[in-house]
Amino acid sequence: MDLKSIYIDGTKIEANANRYTFVWKKSILKYQERLLDKITKYFDIEEELSSEDLKKIVLTNFNDIRNICKSQNVVFAYGQGKRKTEEQRKYELFEEWLDKLEIYERHLDIMGERNSYSKTDNDATFMRLKDDHMKNRQLKPAYNIQCATNGDYVVGIEGFSNPEDMRTLPSFMDNILRKYDMKIDRVVADSGYESEENYLYLKEKQIEAFIKPSNYEIKKKSKYKKDISRRENMTYHESDDYYLCYNNKKLEFEKIVYRKNKYGFKSESKVYLCKDCLNCSYSNDCIKYSNKTGLKRIYISERFESLRKESEKNITTKEGIIERMNRSIQAEGIFSYIKTGMNYSRFRHKSMDKIVAEMKLLSIAINIKKLSNKVRSNKVGLTRYKEAI
Repeated sequence: MDLKSIYIDGTKIEANANRYTFVWKKSILKYQERLLDKITKYFDIEEELSSEDLKKIVLTNFNDIRNICKSQNVVFAYGQGKRKTEEQRKYELFEEWLDKLEIYERHLDIMGERNSYSKTDNDATFMRLKDDHMKNRQLKPAYNIQCATNGDYVVGIEGFSNPEDMRTLPSFMDNILRKYDMKIDRVVADSGYESEENYLYLKEKQIEAFIKPSNYEIKKKSKYKKDISRRENMTYHESDDYYLCYNNKKLEFEKIVYRKNKYGFKSESKVYLCKDCLNCSYSNDCIKYSNKTGLKRIYISERFESLRKESEKNITTKEGIIERMNRSIQAEGIFSYIKTGMNYSRFRHKSMDKIVAEMKLLSIAINIKKLSNKVRSNKVGLTRYKEAI
């Protein structure tokens, strides 16, 4: 291995968890909001309070009614035909609310930034798997496994609860950079890893990005080239900073917008607006998303576009084609061997630590087997496929 180029790929492997023990964040937030509204109306609270403040109010009232029950020796009635006292009804109501609030908080705490988790394996997230044996596109508890290869060997493998590959790259690369003191020059990955945040991360680490842009294949199609709504099919006049649409109408610079995603990453986009769309005969084809003004707007992230062009330039060179071929053979080949060759499509253990240990043991076995085969065939040197060029 030389670690000059790291080939990264990801796959999803089903967790050792019950497929129907799911907890969805959207549902928990909905139930929590309903309960908080009920509490607000019950206590006739006019000001807007946080869930923590409302919980404190319920807890205070629960303690008060509990003390009243103790001081007055209230006997609770249970069973059919038994009439409950007002104190017992309040006691049970407040107790139920407190229990539910704690359950919702516990669910949200376990999920963190995820949208779901499994009750039988809290680290597993419900994901859509390609190898769907039930053939119903049903979400199943799984882990996102990231693998890095070099020289035909596994040099790093980790597990993630986030189903999106693009969210795993910085953490995965941090683990690899901590393990090896050799200089990594390139990261080669598919379009699932493309994001402005990942481009900036690699630039900061002085690593070249060989990441396939998400629009690389689709923009070759004639339908894409004929789509007049796309900014790529408009003419840009750099001197006056405006775009010219299919009907020769100007989209002039309007403002700069700043956005922050749920993970805290901030991006900057320039907005261009066409003020002459209302009587345009092409507006139905150009403005595909309904808006109140009926005017065409496009959003341009100059930093992202610049980094994307740089990466696209890298992968389209002869060297870039070789790198992409090596990634598909080496990184994707590892997962193909694990899933098909070893028939390993579901984890044997539960929790993140244990499934990562499983994958590392498998990787060690694969590396030993590859080394053994190379020694036998007297091909121990660095493996880098070039036959396609």
